[in-house]
Amino acid sequence: MSDKVLEVRDLNVWYRPSGTIRRSKMVQVLHDVSFDLYRGEILGVVGESGSGKSTLAKTILGMVPDYTGTYTHYTKRPQMVFQDPSSSLNPGRTVGWILEEPLRIYGKYDEAERVRRVKDIIDRVELPAECYDMYPRELSGGQRQRVCIGMALIQRPGLIIADEAVSALDVTIQAQILKLIHKLRRELGISYIFISHDLNVVYQLCDRAIVMKDGRIVEQGDVEELYENPKEEYTRALLAAAQ
Repeated sequence: MSDKVLEVRDLNVWYRPSGTIRRSKMVQVLHDVSFDLYRGEILGVVGESGSGKSTLAKTILGMVPDYTGTYTHYTKRPQMVFQDPSSSLNPGRTVGWILEEPLRIYGKYDEAERVRRVKDIIDRVELPAECYDMYPRELSGGQRQRVCIGMALIQRPGLIIADEAVSALDVTIQAQILKLIHKLRRELGISYIFISHDLNVVYQLCDRAIVMKDGRIVEQGDVEELYENPKEEYTRALLAAAQ
């Protein structure tokens, strides 16, 4: 893993509290965040709610206007997989239509090639072929999350950001989705930023991790080192909560 996919340097982010007037004081929510991500690497971002994990993801996706510092992509624009697959899927459209939509929007390929690519993605995320004609309501929660992963894959990104993507699933389905992410990393060389509050899940999946608290990185390193020899009290508390 030597090819850099993402470089983040001295990233600071401000928000204006919701419901306040335009001239109200901005609140800083990320402080001097720096890290690198490499091709085929899975980087965990772990911390409690409000630690800045999702803000970091939104900033990397270009969704936050008020920031200083830099984030530089060395691959195609990243795609996102969210916690709740139901909110990402159009209930009135079939899985095939949903997966094909990005290709239609960007005018890529003729219809036959779009259908071929969609069916290939359905196979890659290990869904039954008949899912092509099914609606989201006819799928299980784990199957819907596989469709969301397929939506990210269809545009052939170099980076996928998964924000609490398995936290709503039961333990058995979680394990299956984590196994799928590993398989796709191996087959396609995709890099992941995997956001979670659960250090156990991060330990199972990730190569490295950064631990965030109050918008700051308080510790980072290889997951085995963080798990077996955490240096910060906050990291130890997260580990204790995961037991």
